[in-house]
Amino acid sequence: MSLKLKDLTNKREHLTGGHRMCAGCGAPIAVRQITLAAPEDAELVICNPTGCLEVSTTIFPYTAWRSSYIHNAFENAAATLSGVETAYRSLKEQGKINTDYRFIAFGGDGGTYDIGFQSLSGAMERGHRMVYVCYNNEAYMNTGIQRSGATSYASWTTTSPVGKDSFGKPQFRKDLTYIVAAHGIPYVAQASISHWRDLVNKARKAFEADGPAFINVLAPCHRGWRFPMNKTVEIASLAVQTCAWPLYEVENGKWNLTVKVRNKKPLVEYLQSQGRFAHLFRGPEHQKILENFQRFVDEEWERLLKRCNG
Repeated sequence: MSLKLKDLTNKREHLTGGHRMCAGCGAPIAVRQITLAAPEDAELVICNPTGCLEVSTTIFPYTAWRSSYIHNAFENAAATLSGVETAYRSLKEQGKINTDYRFIAFGGDGGTYDIGFQSLSGAMERGHRMVYVCYNNEAYMNTGIQRSGATSYASWTTTSPVGKDSFGKPQFRKDLTYIVAAHGIPYVAQASISHWRDLVNKARKAFEADGPAFINVLAPCHRGWRFPMNKTVEIASLAVQTCAWPLYEVENGKWNLTVKVRNKKPLVEYLQSQGRFAHLFRGPEHQKILENFQRFVDEEWERLLKRCNG
């Protein structure tokens, strides 16, 4: 079925305007695109651990959410939602609830890749029918731009500083999408706010999945990545065009590349657009770092193509 933008404009909004997320933040864009894909005849229960999204949308006594909403600790979003989903199934089987509910968690990369990984893995393994979304801005932005398992190689953060003895984060990021896919759950996807049609289609599949679903969506942070706030979608698109952030899905074990990149741009175009990588271009001493980064991206891309081509 072809998805048209006008079909989404009259749908119910689960996140209102007027919240206090930064202008140009990628996270609320991701939330709006994903929740617009929810079934119209279902109610949403949204779980949100501490992070930028939570602290900026639920400032007591106000809330920007139009759905049932649970704020929980940094590390246990998936565990919290597992319990709620289990209680719902029990009550529905007893005939005490007739309304159709869908359960969705929105966690940042710190609360997903790192602190919350144990509860995420447990929820996926147990088979709870829920959608877990990582709004991935590649660092602990809410607490001061510290590096996380999602932070890109050679990136400046406050805990991977740049100086004469450091070029930024020395490790490559964890491939969490692949790790979650290894749980054998019905649906896993990697997406970007720059490709709204792709993301909404993936969210629809996630809501329809008969079991756990996971979406890892790139949601750039202009404050932490150091770019103008009006360039968020453009930066996210560059990540896709350079294959730094490929878009694909794993549906019932089948790998599928959802956005084909035919004219792959060099990685430096993506890196030069962000201040967190500015140190790599101040002299020739970092040329080897740039070559290592490009090699990593190329190898990951080729590995993904092999998975998708069977």
